[in-house]
Amino acid sequence: MNNLGHIYANKGNVDEAIALFNQSLEIFERIEDVQGKAATLNSLGNIYARKGEVDEAIALYNQFLKIDERIGNLQGKAATLHQLGMIYANKGEFDEAIALFNQSLEINERIGYVKGKAMTLWWLGHLAEQQGEYTKAISYLQPALEILQRLKSPDAEGVSASLDRVMRNS
Repeated sequence: MNNLGHIYANKGNVDEAIALFNQSLEIFERIEDVQGKAATLNSLGNIYARKGEVDEAIALYNQFLKIDERIGNLQGKAATLHQLGMIYANKGEFDEAIALFNQSLEINERIGYVKGKAMTLWWLGHLAEQQGEYTKAISYLQPALEILQRLKSPDAEGVSASLDRVMRNS
């Protein structure tokens, strides 16, 4: 059902996707499949975030975060903290977003997940830029760009554009 949920979500049939994910969630809870439940909560959180229903997305991501913590899934925890950071940033709650991104960054550094580190640095740079802290923004964006270039990631272009904009404004 999770796969069908993703298909419906990708086709824009959000209500059908939510119904399928909720059915999956009930099944995973009944059979005590913690990882299946976690993946489904994440998928539901993503859908609600895209729909703009941020309070529901936050609640689902927080449930997912608790499972990640319980099972020791550090990469999942870092990704969830990052997703929560993006939601709070988009709500204009920069202090909360920065705290969440810093937690994600610390975990990504500890586990050596450089792509996650780079994406989080990019967001921290974006937030610093929005707050007019251009020197701080550069200190985040420069290492993000270096990592993404080393990984040959297409995201390097976006970071490069952000860095150019910040340097012009500083």
